[in-house]
Amino acid sequence: MGRTPSDGCRCRALVDGEGPCATPVEAAAPLGLCLTHLLEAHDWVDREFGVTDVLPGPCLACGSRLGVRYPSGWLCAVCEWRVGELPDGPIADGRVDVIYYLRYGDRIKIGTSANPRQRVASLPHDEVLAFERGGRLLEQRRHAQFAEHRIAGTEWFESHEALVAHVAELSEGVDDPWAQFDRWVSRHLALHG
Repeated sequence: MGRTPSDGCRCRALVDGEGPCATPVEAAAPLGLCLTHLLEAHDWVDREFGVTDVLPGPCLACGSRLGVRYPSGWLCAVCEWRVGELPDGPIADGRVDVIYYLRYGDRIKIGTSANPRQRVASLPHDEVLAFERGGRLLEQRRHAQFAEHRIAGTEWFESHEALVAHVAELSEGVDDPWAQFDRWVSRHLALHG
């Protein structure tokens, strides 16, 4: 059952050496945690229950040999497609790696995917802010660039002026990030398909 900050509920997550967090619980949260601790828990579950390993065979979508084993099965670590399934559409013919910027409350997640529709659908978010062409190396550079505001142990960042300005620059002249991604995929297929 969700709680709201107006209920007077405070986060009960333990903060190292300080006791309970005591930040107001996120509105409608299924657990008595603030937004920061909900996001930490989400990232912990992703990391804890997904083990990176060599795939039993190459990914049918992109040919990668690296995967993530979850209790529900394998996902390719590169294109994030379910191993053993051959997707229809762009990812089967070529992939476009992107950095995605998601807003959830006053936090921003910086992640990467070659299959952002599937990845973004699995993440808590209020809004897709922008996409940027690039893979894991660029993602790591963005994490380092904004590290001062990173929520420890996650890919989530506190919203701050430099990050907001970066996202605004990426989305300048872009009405719909998804349409922009679709154009990148179309160009990629035209050149390499």
